[in-house]
Amino acid sequence: MFSGGVCSWCAAKRVVERHGTEGVTLLFADTKMEDEDLYRFLEEAATNVGAPLVKIADGRTPWEVMRDEKIIGNSAIDPCSKLLKRKLLDRWRDEHCTPKDTVVYLGLNWDEDHRLHRVQARVKPWRYEAPLVDAPQISKAGMFDQLKHEGIAAPRLYAMGFPHNNCGGFCIKAGQAHFAHLLRVMPERYAFHEAEEEAMRVLVGDHSIMRDRRGGKTTPLTMKQLRERIQKQGEFDAFEWGGCGCAVE
Repeated sequence: MFSGGVCSWCAAKRVVERHGTEGVTLLFADTKMEDEDLYRFLEEAATNVGAPLVKIADGRTPWEVMRDEKIIGNSAIDPCSKLLKRKLLDRWRDEHCTPKDTVVYLGLNWDEDHRLHRVQARVKPWRYEAPLVDAPQISKAGMFDQLKHEGIAAPRLYAMGFPHNNCGGFCIKAGQAHFAHLLRVMPERYAFHEAEEEAMRVLVGDHSIMRDRRGGKTTPLTMKQLRERIQKQGEFDAFEWGGCGCAVE
């Protein structure tokens, strides 16, 4: 499962170092809303690993999926992850592989072993592993050093301060701190997603990606409201980054 992030590259490197490249496929599911530099990195990383790269896509973006499903995704409900990643990848796996002869590798790091266990419970009888969970453990900084040593420039979103290289710096599972960062470094991209969320609210009512939990009460927090709050008061939850977890339901 080759996502276009540094962890999936590092995981793929471990796989081919242990087993060689024969029989290895680097499988990428395109959400059609990726940062343009992801595609550059994807090609260079695949060439570096030395295994064939296969690209698949539903053809819709996350917002198009949410419109079709009539729901705004959030950290608890992820129609885009389900349809543009999990089901699409599962379908390719089922059509081209068998549980007896296949190991599926994920780019989960050593601090995400809890996610690996959840995935493994979902996919039985398929065998899923995450090479970076095993020793020797490596930090993200170590992965970037390894990338540099291999002569590959890291995806630009990392250099811009984003924790992952998925969906162009956007994610329905992101929190206030993540979106505040997107507003700060890519205001035009933030404006696009804000407009998409507002259009969805016309369709589905008072729902949003984020939540406001101030005062012990949970209410919807729209991207528009967060932007206005930041611009007027500079306030947001600086610890709520959320996380990108397309492999996990």
